[in-house]
Amino acid sequence: MLDTLKQQSTLIDIRGVSRVFPKGSGEDLRVLDNVDLTIRSGEIVGLLGRSGSGKSTLLRIIAGLIAPSSGNASCRGQTIVGPPHGVAMVFQSFALFPWLTVLQNVELGLEALGIDAAERRKRALAAIDLIGLDGFESAFPKELSGGMRQRVGFARALVVHPDLLLMDEPFSALDVLTAETLRTDLVDLWSEGRLPIKSVLMVTHNIEEAVLMCDRILVFSSNPGRVAAEFKVDLPHPRNRLDPAFRQLVDNLYARMTQRPTTPPPTFENIPGPTVGMVLDHVSSNVLSGLIEALAAEPYYGRADLPVLAGQLQLEADEILHLGESLQLLRFALFHDGDLVLTEAGKRFANLETDARKKLFAEHLLAYVPVMGLIKRVLDERPSHTAPAARFRNELEDYMSEEYADETLKTIVSWGRYAELFAYDEQSETFSLENPGSDEGGG
Repeated sequence: MLDTLKQQSTLIDIRGVSRVFPKGSGEDLRVLDNVDLTIRSGEIVGLLGRSGSGKSTLLRIIAGLIAPSSGNASCRGQTIVGPPHGVAMVFQSFALFPWLTVLQNVELGLEALGIDAAERRKRALAAIDLIGLDGFESAFPKELSGGMRQRVGFARALVVHPDLLLMDEPFSALDVLTAETLRTDLVDLWSEGRLPIKSVLMVTHNIEEAVLMCDRILVFSSNPGRVAAEFKVDLPHPRNRLDPAFRQLVDNLYARMTQRPTTPPPTFENIPGPTVGMVLDHVSSNVLSGLIEALAAEPYYGRADLPVLAGQLQLEADEILHLGESLQLLRFALFHDGDLVLTEAGKRFANLETDARKKLFAEHLLAYVPVMGLIKRVLDERPSHTAPAARFRNELEDYMSEEYADETLKTIVSWGRYAELFAYDEQSETFSLENPGSDEGGG
């Protein structure tokens, strides 16, 4: 009897799901690897992770939009083949039909279910009223603000009374105040039992958003995406961001996402060494310099709590982690127990003049970013001291997708120019030495 009740309450069951996509080089890009996930009635579950960790891919597998490469995804005990009944989705980009009114957009899902016109109108009006858009039934999307358009997206999903509502970063395209208002309204409706749904599964890279809304948070690691940890949120609604328990959970999530749990004093020993095939996400050297300066100055003096630093700089968790990882790669800072800590080299960088900073940056690029050493070596060895970008792009594509290779090449050009290691001609897509007579960094 207990097993039967448990099965009835389980909406989604994901077991050993992996997903690979073909790459131009002929190899497969593994986006998800051996993921397990269960969604039961009465809970809001968050998938929290960096951009590119496969969260949205998993959501699309659950929505029946793509199939897993291996493993099994089921809805109410039935293998998901195509969009399952009772599952609706809210997208990041509103996805409204501009030629239809608010009412017509909301009615679309009901029309697809074959519900008659009178019932469609009644249910659509109720959903519009519930989501706070009463009076805008005849408006077109272009007449609405971003927040109102996203409310239409929610109404369209809710009107079919789904058992499970999937949300793919539904607030990320909105300004801060609008997103906060919509989040609060949805949590209030959920807490009051007024939403015609049983459960919510939301994708986010916003840590505070996850703690504010979710009952359970699954932290995804990247490349490939795996469930790295699960956190339960036992705080009652409405939740107070200033509550010490709230802040502690945010801190714990930051620490887990940086893969730096409580350890002895900071060290680089446990950080994987970079390779020529490492993906480099583009960050401006000016932004990195500014972050080092901010860390070195008061009130941090070389060590900052990540949530506090993100708040002061008005950055999302994904952004501050992205910047911190670049500094960690270059050995100017490292993550430790949810903090970002300047190394001695980072402190030295903060106190140098511009030319000396460039020289130190160049030294660290050649020492810790192997692809930079490769480019410099090729340029040194060629009589012309030039090389086409395609020479290095092809090598990168042996390790990563074309998209990641382009992003990595963009980063190489930006950082190499700042460090004055080489010049780059955008028109001909050619690298060349700034100073062919230099013997710096030839190894």
